[in-house]
Amino acid sequence: MTTIADFSARLPNGTEVNLADKLGKVLLVVNTASKCGFTPQYDGLEALWRKYGERGFEVIAFPCNQFGAQEPGSADEIDQFCKVNFGLSFPLMAKVEVNGPGEIPLYTWLKDEAPGLFGTRKIKWNFTKFLIGRDGKVVRRYAPTAKPAAIAADIEALL
Repeated sequence: MTTIADFSARLPNGTEVNLADKLGKVLLVVNTASKCGFTPQYDGLEALWRKYGERGFEVIAFPCNQFGAQEPGSADEIDQFCKVNFGLSFPLMAKVEVNGPGEIPLYTWLKDEAPGLFGTRKIKWNFTKFLIGRDGKVVRRYAPTAKPAAIAADIEALL
């Protein structure tokens, strides 16, 4: 059976991260954007990271420019924006596509494992979230409107 361990991701500098190294942790995978109405959720994601990070929780954020061109910046611009405006301390991954022919394999798997409302696979907007258990399997998908604080109880249950 496929788990997150079967995938890799890239940091903004191009370094590949083997997601098998994340097995044993609870993960929240989210596609993000700096110029979105949901951008203030960075505060909530950072709060979750700070609260649960020492217990084996990580946020894996993928900037994405596919929704309203709301993430147009370079990796450095995105990083600076997030640090200055939200005090972000968890790492951002390289900018990716989450839908269509250019979508990264990780997102193909996430969408297959946890379809959206009415069984739709497509990511509808920025800040769609996927909760991954310590075993590397998808536990749940959350809509962009789901605030990070509302996910805390689910994270607690997995930790």
